[in-house]
Amino acid sequence: MGKTAFIFPGQGSQYVGMGKDFYEKFPAARDIFDKASEASGLDVAALCFEENEQIHITEYTQIAMLTVEVALLKVLEEMGYRPDAAAGLSLGEYAALAAADVMDVKDLFYCVRKRGIFMQEAVPTGGAMTAILGLDSETIAKACEETEGIVSVANYNCPGQTVITGEAGAVNAASERLKELGAKRCVPLKVSGPFHSPMLKGAGEKLGQVLADISLKEIRVPYLSNVTGDYVADTSQVKELLVKQVSSSVRWQECVERMIADGVDTFVEIGPGKSLSGFMRKINRDVTVINVEKAEDLEKLPLSGRE
Repeated sequence: MGKTAFIFPGQGSQYVGMGKDFYEKFPAARDIFDKASEASGLDVAALCFEENEQIHITEYTQIAMLTVEVALLKVLEEMGYRPDAAAGLSLGEYAALAAADVMDVKDLFYCVRKRGIFMQEAVPTGGAMTAILGLDSETIAKACEETEGIVSVANYNCPGQTVITGEAGAVNAASERLKELGAKRCVPLKVSGPFHSPMLKGAGEKLGQVLADISLKEIRVPYLSNVTGDYVADTSQVKELLVKQVSSSVRWQECVERMIADGVDTFVEIGPGKSLSGFMRKINRDVTVINVEKAEDLEKLPLSGRE
């Protein structure tokens, strides 16, 4: 019998109204929204459900996305679903921490609220991110190294899609070089900063100061780190990896391939959008992918997955 992994998307999938039907139908989801509001000092339900521009600003996006993902997770847990593994892309790794029960949810929300603020504050003027399509990641990484200025790989998403990040001038120069080397397209991303770049190392260090005061628990569900693309061996590694994650490359493809090698054949994407499902089709078409974004999506889940 195969294994099931819960996977969680990162920033970029957010929209006004996300998670509303879960909030209205399930007390477990409302409880999570209440805890997120208490921990962050924000009205997270209003942030997620009422028309506003803040939802697309990093310091608010992160707490909004995480709240929805954890709310959906808790409903699935209440229904008896438990994963064999968990992983999340960038911000989504914090929802994987919730699935692994490593941190109290209020502490989790507090940390992510601070993470969003630190990342927003650290954003330098002139940063950029660009998705490189149709070129292998080794060529992309080498071109970044050879480009003058600060530019590096932000996300190894899937075969044929790698994101670069750094100073706008260096990102543009690397993009032009990558077109010469055969990239099909270079698509500038609408982001508020050069995320997962060494330029945000200071934000990670500030996050480390917050994490220093947070108590952690034993890892109950194996989860993977974006930094290593592998399972986190024990609790003692958690904080250091979260600090590094802010300014390190996201090794998402490696995370997925590692889980498949470990016997995972069903992936449940929990949260807004279907970005990870799209990546999955390019990583491995032989696995089953289920999206849980709306309450009606719960009907897609196999009864065999319940405890």
